[in-house]
Amino acid sequence: MRLASTHAAVQRIWTVHLRPQTGGPALTCPRCAHSPVLPAASARSAALTHLARHARADMLPGYLRICQCRALGCHWHPRHRGCAGPVLLALTCDRGGRAWRLADACAACAAAMSRTAVVPPTLLGTGRAQPAAGMARPARTTPPFGPAEQKRVREMLTYLATALPRFSSPAARLLALQCALRADHHGQIRLPHGFLRGMRLHGRAELWLELEHAGWLHRLSRRCSPVQAQLLDAAVLHQAPGRTARIRAAQWALRPAPLAASPGLPCALRLTALALAAHSTAGAGGGELDALTRQCGQPPQQLEDLLDQLVRARLVTAWHHHHDSGEVRWELPAHSPPSEDAAREAGA
Repeated sequence: MRLASTHAAVQRIWTVHLRPQTGGPALTCPRCAHSPVLPAASARSAALTHLARHARADMLPGYLRICQCRALGCHWHPRHRGCAGPVLLALTCDRGGRAWRLADACAACAAAMSRTAVVPPTLLGTGRAQPAAGMARPARTTPPFGPAEQKRVREMLTYLATALPRFSSPAARLLALQCALRADHHGQIRLPHGFLRGMRLHGRAELWLELEHAGWLHRLSRRCSPVQAQLLDAAVLHQAPGRTARIRAAQWALRPAPLAASPGLPCALRLTALALAAHSTAGAGGGELDALTRQCGQPPQQLEDLLDQLVRARLVTAWHHHHDSGEVRWELPAHSPPSEDAAREAGA
């Protein structure tokens, strides 16, 4: 079956531009009349959110979607053997991040496009499909971790970078992240000793004292098992979504694919790997150097050394600091997590 035809079809191509101007870049979209001015730090995120909103509004059944690249004469990539594979949503960055395009493209064309990533369907899901009449409802299974958990961890790391003192240790930040995500609606926390052993934080009483001295939590007892504490941060008490979704994010943070660092690595390295995983997608990632240093609790020079250690541990393929923009970019390997030998080498 051809992926494109001469028959009139709904065009599923959405583009936005970030145009520099005084006060911050303006987001322009051919389908929208307004051009809001955005803070420079959040302009990229706003552009992607805007594209996703259009894609959700213009949903089509799979059998009606065609490769828009083929329909336009394949101007988005070099010549190849032709359309093949399922029709996917392809996100393309152009002009150094000033232009973004989201469009339907077949797997072959999407792979041939430069600066392009395939958007997982979970990012645009609007609800659960209802089973047809007479069909048995499938058994309930736990869905795999995905962008929702990554987003919650990223948001919590950003919040803790402000809520905790700047001198808070990486180990205390890892503990605070788990406490914030696992607390109930009363702000109470119960962490079994086995859980803390898995994080290599068991018996680290100084970490709890560090968070208590910061006025962030209060341990209810120093001898009970599991460890129980009360959060004192009012902002964390009113989180959305519910606790089940937050616990899933906490679980993802323990093994944040694709940067699942060994628990035997130093806490500073594990926190840096987690921060990078929270800002990565499609084999690469990036973020403002200032934001990463705050989330990791490290000065810029130390953060750069930690990035080098992640390269030696084979968790990161390469990284680069763009001094003009103040942004750090990194690339991730396409193979399985590193071996224990690599982990020991990085921790040496």
